[in-house]
Amino acid sequence: MGLRMTEDEYLEYMRKRGSENVYKPKRTKYNNKRIRVDGILFDSKLEADYYLQLKIKLKAGLIRGFCRQPEFILQEGFADRKPIVYKADFIIFYPDGTAEIIDTKGMETETFKLKKKLFQEKFPGLELKIVKGDE
Repeated sequence: MGLRMTEDEYLEYMRKRGSENVYKPKRTKYNNKRIRVDGILFDSKLEADYYLQLKIKLKAGLIRGFCRQPEFILQEGFADRKPIVYKADFIIFYPDGTAEIIDTKGMETETFKLKKKLFQEKFPGLELKIVKGDE
């Protein structure tokens, strides 16, 4: 019969032994639970579930394709300042040639609300859809 020990008990055991090199997963900024699907680490279950829905839509021919983590430059960098970049969760390509940007959100932060406004101003031809969840 194997030894039963929680992660916290193990970490405490290793600390008592003097080991500082114990891996402990970092807490996410908004306490969402990261999940791995198809070898891809998603920031939330909501994002992973949406990915699985897109795979079904792709197989059914409802969409032409999709990409994860598309980046859009909202403001060019200058001098020693980096550009302001918005990274969405997905971009979906439809058979009629249109595209849609998807962002899965448990909550909309003030930073996101600002980037959303900048995105809509700079890319008026692209629809940004927010998929809300309970996380």
